[in-house]
Amino acid sequence: MENIYDLIIIGGGPGGIGSVVEAKELGLGKVLMIEKTDNHSHTIRKFYKDNKRVDKDWQGQEVELEGNVDFIDGTKESTLDYFDKLLDDELIDTRFNCAVEKVKKEGDIFHVTSGCGVDMAKNIIVCIGRMGKPNKPSYKIPPSLRTQINFNLDKCSNGEKILVVGGGDTAVEYACELSETNEVTLNYRREMLSRPNPTNLVMIAKYEDDEAVTLNLGVNIESLESEHGQVKVNFSDGAELFDRIIYAIGGTTPKDFLSSCCITLDDMGEPIFDENYESEVEGLYVAGDIVFNSGGSIAIALNHGHRIVTHILNRRK
Repeated sequence: MENIYDLIIIGGGPGGIGSVVEAKELGLGKVLMIEKTDNHSHTIRKFYKDNKRVDKDWQGQEVELEGNVDFIDGTKESTLDYFDKLLDDELIDTRFNCAVEKVKKEGDIFHVTSGCGVDMAKNIIVCIGRMGKPNKPSYKIPPSLRTQINFNLDKCSNGEKILVVGGGDTAVEYACELSETNEVTLNYRREMLSRPNPTNLVMIAKYEDDEAVTLNLGVNIESLESEHGQVKVNFSDGAELFDRIIYAIGGTTPKDFLSSCCITLDDMGEPIFDENYESEVEGLYVAGDIVFNSGGSIAIALNHGHRIVTHILNRRK
């Protein structure tokens, strides 16, 4: 039994970090966090712009932190620094560059197969998020345009004519940041922006008033074509050429991976769980964005970790 973990956490984002810290603070026992990339918080590192504001009460939704992680408002950099400090603890066992392939329960013990071998645990938390698999448009992206299509700010150059597609905080922040060195249009299929938080709504309104960002709202994109090295975007009301398109339209539930972890899905492909975030398999939990599609709420993900660890400990009594 000495080689069996009390808990293995799959995913090194806020939900995973919260879970491993709560396990340590509440005395759960032997715990391991496994992350497939080379560091924690991959989504924040890859999809958040530098100096992006990170609020505890995301999109104005007030969240009371329930556990032992004292998360406060900050920036991308300060958030990563804080998580670094939480994980730089000799009592916290983390394993990076280790992709989990499947989870199988045999008797009362889970067997976690990864590129690092097989580990065993009494409980599992899967908190891998959604942004690792960004949503893609329903229309075809021609192969010739793939180098000009982005789902984050990678490979963007100055002086480009850029179309940002999306109606949430990320789309607004991308558009405003890129407008400092590029000609930017923000396209959203609905006639008004309602999803961004109040701060970002004020910001995009100012950028529009200053003619720094052009808003193209209530207009659908029907198809893309390559024309003279540019992206021809066929809108429902006409066509326009751009150098680059950046899609910021959220992420999808990683159905195949969840199924390989023995997590049952509903008709919409979402994980099935109870009020304790426990799946239909006893001892197998889900946390973070894949639970309520919390859309990037770090505080909510941290609370998931606290509640799950508390439930595991209460079950022991």
